[in-house]
Amino acid sequence: MKNMDFLVAQNIHKEFINHKALDDVSISVPEQSIFGLLGPNGAGKTTLIRIINQITAPDSGKVFLNGEPLSPHHISQIGYLPEERGLYRKMKVGEQALYLAQLKNVPRREAQDRLKKWFKKFDIDAWWDKKVEELSKGMQQKIQFITTILHRPKLLIFDEPFSGFDPINANILKEEILNLREEGATVIFSTHNMESVEVLCDHIALINKSHKILDGKVKQIKQEYSTNTFTTRLTNLKGSLRVELHSDFKVEHMEEKDNFLTAKITITNNASPNDLVKNLMQIGEVHAFNEVIPSMNEIFIRKVQENN
Repeated sequence: MKNMDFLVAQNIHKEFINHKALDDVSISVPEQSIFGLLGPNGAGKTTLIRIINQITAPDSGKVFLNGEPLSPHHISQIGYLPEERGLYRKMKVGEQALYLAQLKNVPRREAQDRLKKWFKKFDIDAWWDKKVEELSKGMQQKIQFITTILHRPKLLIFDEPFSGFDPINANILKEEILNLREEGATVIFSTHNMESVEVLCDHIALINKSHKILDGKVKQIKQEYSTNTFTTRLTNLKGSLRVELHSDFKVEHMEEKDNFLTAKITITNNASPNDLVKNLMQIGEVHAFNEVIPSMNEIFIRKVQENN
């Protein structure tokens, strides 16, 4: 995994009539990483994506790609799968995929070879001569995914790529995105599906109401927002857990099942996890002890609510 920033957006401002879309937003996307661009609807994510794709320009601020100021010649290095899907419904699938590949400067013969491999990989080669309107929504999304990555861009931008996919096909797509990163691509990934963020993303930035309110490595953010809460499983208790437990520890939840007591406990004051384990061992036999790490979904909701 490389550490150099492949894409940098600095102090981006963008306003539309009566609406400030981005207010001094900066992000740094490390090379060969998967970067989650998160936020509620209307936060400004899509505007930033459109600026990176040069569909629109910032009112102020700068964007750099691989150390160079973003310019039209970089378009060939970017693959963009927008949330609003768009295929020509009356056109044949193979013909359309070839056309889109040639727009990205892939020679027809080479495009045909690459497409055949991808169609076989996704088990859709039987659809080559079908019209797009004959395909299910999921099939159409597979076609768009293939045409997005076919020219082997250095930067891939996926906006809600799993929308409409069943769990099996969503997992297939996740595996392909991970493979693309391993092969050298840098990925910006915008989604409301926090489970996908947990699985895929190395780094995230959270935008709300046109401002960036959180960014960093996913693992570090989750650790930073942990609440010093642990779960434990006990047997052979010598008394009531709530009564015997030191006042530095607060029992949040208890449940008894199959001779085990499972408890969720938060450490207060200046006590440590070791102190909690020692106290638990005096009360009963400890069979499990794990820290409760917040999910990205919990962190997302907490930060947006705080910001609002």
